[in-house]
Amino acid sequence: MKLVIVESPAKAKTIEKYLGKGFTVRASVGHVRDLPKSNKKAIDIKGGFAPHYEVVKQKKDVISELSKLAKKSEEVILATDPDREGEAIAWHLKEALSLKHPKRIVFNEITKEAVQEALRKPRSIDDDLRKAQEARRVLDRLVGYDLSGLIWQKVRYGLSAGRVQSPALRILMEREREIRAFMPEKFWVITADTKANKSPITFTCSEEPKTQEAADKIVAAAQDNAWKVASIKETAAKRTARPPFTTSTMQQSASSRLGYSPSRTMGIAQKLYESGLITYMRTDSTNLSKQALGQIGNVIEKEYGKEHLAIKQFKTKSKSAQEAHEAIRPTNAAKMAAGRTEEQKRLYSLIWARAVASQMIDAEITRTKIIAEVYHSDVPDFGVNGSRVVNEGWLKADPAARGEDIELPKVSEGDELVVTDVHAEGKETQPPPRYTEARLIKELEKRGIGRPSTYASIMRTLSDRGYVEKEGRTLIPTDTGDVVSTFLEEHFAKYVSDTFTAEMEDELDEIADGKREYVKTLRDFYAPFRKEVESKEDIPKLTNLGPAPKEFLCPECGKDMVYKLAKNGKFMSCVDFPDCHGARKEDGSIIAPPKDLGEPCPKCGSPAANAKHNGGKLVEREGRFGFFISCDRYPKCKYIKQDDSLNSTGVKCTECKDGEMIERHGRFGPFFSCSNYPDCKHAIKAKPTGNICPICKKLMMEGTKTIPERCSDKSCLNHNPHKLDSEKK
Repeated sequence: MKLVIVESPAKAKTIEKYLGKGFTVRASVGHVRDLPKSNKKAIDIKGGFAPHYEVVKQKKDVISELSKLAKKSEEVILATDPDREGEAIAWHLKEALSLKHPKRIVFNEITKEAVQEALRKPRSIDDDLRKAQEARRVLDRLVGYDLSGLIWQKVRYGLSAGRVQSPALRILMEREREIRAFMPEKFWVITADTKANKSPITFTCSEEPKTQEAADKIVAAAQDNAWKVASIKETAAKRTARPPFTTSTMQQSASSRLGYSPSRTMGIAQKLYESGLITYMRTDSTNLSKQALGQIGNVIEKEYGKEHLAIKQFKTKSKSAQEAHEAIRPTNAAKMAAGRTEEQKRLYSLIWARAVASQMIDAEITRTKIIAEVYHSDVPDFGVNGSRVVNEGWLKADPAARGEDIELPKVSEGDELVVTDVHAEGKETQPPPRYTEARLIKELEKRGIGRPSTYASIMRTLSDRGYVEKEGRTLIPTDTGDVVSTFLEEHFAKYVSDTFTAEMEDELDEIADGKREYVKTLRDFYAPFRKEVESKEDIPKLTNLGPAPKEFLCPECGKDMVYKLAKNGKFMSCVDFPDCHGARKEDGSIIAPPKDLGEPCPKCGSPAANAKHNGGKLVEREGRFGFFISCDRYPKCKYIKQDDSLNSTGVKCTECKDGEMIERHGRFGPFFSCSNYPDCKHAIKAKPTGNICPICKKLMMEGTKTIPERCSDKSCLNHNPHKLDSEKK
């Protein structure tokens, strides 16, 4: 029996179906080892940046099962994904299972032919690829820990910085500053509704006057004089199909056409890949194999006619592209539709259309421009543009890319035009647009920041850290993101620059190619970086973010106020804080002052504590989620009184049977957990009603030890839609 190990259960199921008897296929369910949380234990810097890996706690049972199977097997084959991360997972499996000479196979598509071909050409683990992934992991950990630690000290506890996320945030903030500094200018757009041979045509003035007076002058002259068609210009144009998808272009198109976030797109693509429907979805190559070109050619001839076929190979623009990989394409182009869920079907159709269209002839378009002239006046010319597709070409395969034809009426030069209305609309110039996720990914790729496997995680990290918020598809930096980016740009400009980040990516690529040493690369980076961090430890703490508007004075003492950073944005604080606790919300409304409760602080108000300083008192404050009780010496004393009775639901916990379910607030909003936390960690998303559904009640009455962790009945105390949603994803 031969043991084949892959990452995901879905992939294991598909491959086992292709291999048949004599093979056992199992999944590692992702990474099995990782760096420990403590940075001191994680990396031995003096020992050549040697990482100390630990088996992931949740994977111990997986390792135990794989180890038993490996000992019984005559051969172990590692079939993880064909990229650096896949190579790293294969190496970790080798180490964790103590495998001596495992075979390594790779394939870009999960089809019977591809898997069997890979089995005929096994190789050993590529140590250069593995080291490149290890260098990335170690590098990100070193940067993240050192920079984040400094930000905790100088800005606010709990914030973070990253080697790639920080340059991405900087790009967003640079655009945000452009928007803030933008000074709009007024202009007027003048349009004229006319008729030619009883057919309506709307013309637009070729000039946009800057004043109302100038606009009114043009409108009056245009209304008082006769019009004619001055010229008609028709030009032939072609639209060439774009290359088949790379990771970034797939994420961009899925965002603009389907409204999917990069993370969602990659999750859907992963399912399609594991089902054997598309090739590997992490690639920066636009190559197509000869087999794929043959399949696509057959489809085009059958569906659209041989005259639409134009086989071509596209040159990948990225200098770091892994040309051994293919572009993202259907594994079987004859399948015009595929996928189990609606979102899988939609993404598959997008991938299919892009791949097939890439091998078809250009679309032919005729563009028309009609110029209208106003007799006996100095009024600028008016014009209108139209276009129509005369030969669809590749648009037959990808009709969603067509857009709308703008057909213009048939007119001839010299034809009279009857003006029915001329009007001017005042407008203002607009600031540059904010980035969407799709546009930011395109910008990162253009600047050489990140790689296909990192784009989705960059977007997710910026959102999870609270550095950006999404309005529709638009990314808007938060106050927290503004402060963190400004701090890094001011003190670590080199390390968040495009040049440095792109060069670092190139060096990681060189490690993968065997052209650069792991230890030298990390040493050359870390020594000056660590020195830079240490040189910033004496800079003053960033407490104030600038003066608040003069109209908002301290509600307590009447003095000026300054902006400060809170966990979820900015607020106004008195310049005399901590002597004065006057505060306002960002909109100027007053934050209720602390109310003295007349009780000593249990932490610093004791006699022993009073021997060192004036003891604190308990006060009631207003916070984001309502009122709470804390020490008046905050932030020197961070004691907070837990008064769960204020938020109790009165419903008993089903886990420990002793505590009550308490309403709490976290990063993702309100949730309900046991009052005995952390001894009891039972938590649910839905508000408990105290009701138990008949099925769960029966299990409880029968004395079943394991009550279902979640229940689909919304009225049941065990109902947890948050977990259900996570499972669906």
